[in-house]
Amino acid sequence: MGNRAFHAQKWTKAEINYRKALAKNSSNSQALYNLGCALLQQDKDSMAVEQFEKASKIENNPFRRSKSYHNIGVIMQKQRQYAQAIDAYKMSLRDNPGDNETRYNLALCKKLLKNNPNQQNKKNDKNKDKNKNKDKKNQNNKKEDQNQNKKGQNQDKNKNQNQRHEQKMSRDNADQLLNAAIQQEKATKQKMQRNMSQPKSRNLDKNW
Repeated sequence: MGNRAFHAQKWTKAEINYRKALAKNSSNSQALYNLGCALLQQDKDSMAVEQFEKASKIENNPFRRSKSYHNIGVIMQKQRQYAQAIDAYKMSLRDNPGDNETRYNLALCKKLLKNNPNQQNKKNDKNKDKNKNKDKKNQNNKKEDQNQNKKGQNQDKNKNQNQRHEQKMSRDNADQLLNAAIQQEKATKQKMQRNMSQPKSRNLDKNW
């Protein structure tokens, strides 16, 4: 019933039927996977990931398990969570090493993660936090000893000059990374448009 509704693109009805099957047998890996597919078609991404994860944990067939990991990767990639997508695609390839589509998606996510300016911003934020902690330590040292205070001020000036120089370098590097990411994203969009735009999820299998 669930598969029939799914192939008829009646996603809600398919979801209901798969849930009924799971109510009878919660460890039915096929029903878990198919439920994930039905949820994915309804853009219920987080719920779909939950079902795919459950299916992957109890599925003994490597090929079927690889499909669950592949779909998790597709969802993470769609949400631009490239690190999580990479992990999922790697797991999929362990079970199905000959899957060229998964291998392509993995390579693409690695490039996107490398060129993602958000990752650079996170690193800069961590550096700023470290600099703040250094400033607090310098303030405590100033209260303890006036002579050390003078030395500390000189050191602070040098540090501030170095920090300003480093921050300028970071901004320049961030601009370069951003420009590279924009160009990469344009090229990626064009390539993905030629390949049906978004990565394909794996739907029902005849044997499921």
